[in-house]
Amino acid sequence: MNLSGNTILITGGGSGIGLALAKRFIKAGSTVIACGRRADQLERARTECPGLQTLTADVSTPEGREKLFRDVIEKFPKLNVLINNAGIQNRPPPLYESQPWAPTHQEIATNVEAPVHLSMLFLPYLLKATNPAIVNVTSGLSFAPISFMPVYCMTKAALHSFTLSLRHQLKATPVQVIELIPPAVNTDLGGVGLHTQGADLNQFADHCMKHLAAGDLEFGFESSETRRLAVKQATDPFFNAMNK
Repeated sequence: MNLSGNTILITGGGSGIGLALAKRFIKAGSTVIACGRRADQLERARTECPGLQTLTADVSTPEGREKLFRDVIEKFPKLNVLINNAGIQNRPPPLYESQPWAPTHQEIATNVEAPVHLSMLFLPYLLKATNPAIVNVTSGLSFAPISFMPVYCMTKAALHSFTLSLRHQLKATPVQVIELIPPAVNTDLGGVGLHTQGADLNQFADHCMKHLAAGDLEFGFESSETRRLAVKQATDPFFNAMNK
């Protein structure tokens, strides 16, 4: 993937992994649009990352995604890369305990519905673009779930599966389908202070840029790379046979 000369939309680009990637793409010579629900967070991101373009959008709803698509195409017609990075990580009580559905629904909508719907919306446009790509940010938990976050792990496993299938569907087109598979990274995902023991954000972002520049379509980092390779070795022959 070329790092320069792109026009890139990063969902959830106002903080964490999304903002770290945005900074690096801008430094490399690309235009980056970060979207998010919180205008104040996007304003802080613009201050921290000069040159960053921002759009307020709620990708957890169909209406929000459709409006985002219209706004991006109108304001940034050279768009050629979509990075599905926005994510919610809830840590709910055990599912057998009574609890509201709304937080779980928002987690599923943001982590699964949004990247699938946005891919569907943008693909007809990307197919006509130069050096197009869809980049999905999944998780090492796609391959090895943990019991206290069953829905989050499920959403990331679903996005990993979707990415594999989408890559196969688009193999005869110019659209690259890329998967970034982070381990726990020291960001505020799920709440402030929950990932302080995670991988260093800047090291992970630098690692991503190196692999993107090399043209790699799927990669993890540290523990997530170990999990990815183990699953890949076990499942690739079956997947390739099923998708001939």
